[in-house]
Amino acid sequence: MVEIIASCGYRCDLCPVYYKNIANIDRQKLSNGYLKYFNSQISPEEIKSCKGCFDEGEKDCLVRLCVFNKKIDNCAQCPDFDCDKLKTKMNVVEDNIKDISSLSEEDYNLFVRPYESKERLSKIKNHLIDN
Repeated sequence: MVEIIASCGYRCDLCPVYYKNIANIDRQKLSNGYLKYFNSQISPEEIKSCKGCFDEGEKDCLVRLCVFNKKIDNCAQCPDFDCDKLKTKMNVVEDNIKDISSLSEEDYNLFVRPYESKERLSKIKNHLIDN
């Protein structure tokens, strides 16, 4: 699958709820993981598929709206990089999972890898600066 980077730096193509991935995901496992790692109680029935922030139907995200209004591809291109809107998404892993090394490979791939936004956006920003 092609790498799809959301406005906030999340990897849509790796996200378990991305519409191309969700059919292969155990929603109960996902629900348990969201509670365990992010203290977010979402029942398996409430877990919906997502087409990413590039879909016209996805309008709830403040980061997506900001990027759209600034006519940029993602937050790495923004002069206000690391703003408060982005921090809530960019730091979601660091703020919630204290010992990533203790996770199983499966849990890392489900609950960390798609959301390693800070590192991903920083690399994109540094590449833009260097060029």
